[in-house]
Amino acid sequence: MRERTELEDRLGSMEKMERELEDAITLVELGEMEGDESAETEGIDQLKGIKAEAERRQVEALLSGEADANDTYIEVHSGAGGTESCDWARMLLRMYTRWAERHKFKVELIEETAGDEAGIKSATILVKGHNAHGWAKTESGVHRLVRISPFDSNARRHTSFASAWVYPVVDDRIDIQINESDCRIDTYRASGAGGQHVNKTDSAIRITHIPSGIVVACQMERSQHKNRATAWNMMRARLYEQELERRQAETDKLNAAKTDVGWGHQIRSYVLQPYQMVKDLRTGVVSGTPDEVLDGDLDAFMEAALAQRVHGGGPENVEDVE
Repeated sequence: MRERTELEDRLGSMEKMERELEDAITLVELGEMEGDESAETEGIDQLKGIKAEAERRQVEALLSGEADANDTYIEVHSGAGGTESCDWARMLLRMYTRWAERHKFKVELIEETAGDEAGIKSATILVKGHNAHGWAKTESGVHRLVRISPFDSNARRHTSFASAWVYPVVDDRIDIQINESDCRIDTYRASGAGGQHVNKTDSAIRITHIPSGIVVACQMERSQHKNRATAWNMMRARLYEQELERRQAETDKLNAAKTDVGWGHQIRSYVLQPYQMVKDLRTGVVSGTPDEVLDGDLDAFMEAALAQRVHGGGPENVEDVE
């Protein structure tokens, strides 16, 4: 039913654009013949709107991967930079949450580990919505922030790093077999708010897949059983993403995401001081409004990275910003 709905939406949008295109062309021609500038202007405005819609649909056509239509997990981890990087990780988590809300996706917090002084050391959110993974998958990598540190009494400029790892929710159509003897399951007490029951029982679950070294954790539910079920789903998704990455490496399109969270590995730089700029080092896309980007305006970066993946070619040799 989901595939049928998607196909009907695509066909319906094409037919609608064809009708609107014919109407707009007719309106422009009539305006030119009768000297009616208002009708001609209205027709041109309609053509611009059709062009924008066609470009949006063209990007959606790039989302043709096996799991692109699925929901997605987004993990954020702080890197080099101490307290500053923990605060940057919190900003990055908010950025992806705001991006999801802009697209009318539903966001659920799965796990969060607070920083020692501020921000977060790590967090995982679940983004639910059609094509959520297809859009977000290009965000895996290291993100670099340059700003005047609010934690530095001398107001010096600091550089900090955080990473985002994206992997799809595995649905019933994809069968992932996990040998439980290959996994270590740990229970511990959840941290942070959650009520007396959560903080007095070992309700949080951490699963380690020993052969691959993959670790997942869930602590947001009051019940250990619910946390365990969510953690197993996350593990299946991580193993599936690992297989997708292996296939992508074979075609020389691997996104170098899981590297050291520090210098030389960043995919995007966000500069707030002494000037304002966000620059993607894979595609060369630049934005002069970092406030809007940090508020979730990521579509231009995602579209360019998607097009680069689909049309071939590795990351471009783009110079980083200072």
